[in-house]
Amino acid sequence: MSVRRVVPTVPAAAREESVAFYGVLGLEQVMDHGWVTTLGSPANPTAQLSLMDEDRTAPVAPDLSIEVDDVDAVYAALLERGAEIVHPLTDEEWGVRRFFVRDPGGRVVNVLSHR
Repeated sequence: MSVRRVVPTVPAAAREESVAFYGVLGLEQVMDHGWVTTLGSPANPTAQLSLMDEDRTAPVAPDLSIEVDDVDAVYAALLERGAEIVHPLTDEEWGVRRFFVRDPGGRVVNVLSHR
């Protein structure tokens, strides 16, 4: 298993203002679903930040996302370790397969692969 990118999720009730703010720092909008916006560096596409007021398809908003090459293998490995799955393995309409797991410090991690 390998990690493709790690994206922190920042709570953002004022997403439009936050997009403008982070734009000054050089980040550009690369995705917008209306409830989550991802910004990325044009020079380094793996340098990203998500702004989210809520997750509309899961019970909680994640603290960060980790894209892996094989989400099914990571899901199986974490189940085997007895990790707390917060949101089950799900195929989302925007082309990702993901699940949420709680890390030992209590953070919710969105683990995903693009299909």
